Amino acid sequence: MEKKKTSRQQVYTLVVQIGRKEGDGLPKGATGAALMIFASGIDEAEAVRETVAILKQADTAPLDVTGYGTLADREAEGHEIEAEERGLMQRALEENSVIVAQMTPFFGDEEPTVH
Repeated sequence: MEKKKTSRQQVYTLVVQIGRKEGDGLPKGATGAALMIFASGIDEAEAVRETVAILKQADTAPLDVTGYGTLADREAEGHEIEAEERGLMQRALEENSVIVAQMTPFFGDEEPTVH
């Protein structure tokens, strides 16, 4: 009987700012976007590397990544995390994947801010 090995993977919440690139799928007139992503990895650095690689394959232009840590990190910071978010985090863990949970396009002279 095979022993199930314990996964060291965790899910990290990342916000990635992307610029414009032909074929990126952003709305007409958008100057870029912020993506809230749940990504699995052994550590946050791996989650960031995997996320950036996948976004580049998807014809986007990642410019900046901000990490908000794991679910436990976010709870310790007092973040309110809804059931839907928790479900997406669990899915990212089970599938060892990168999930874009939200996309907020930027238009014109807007200051790109993500809360």
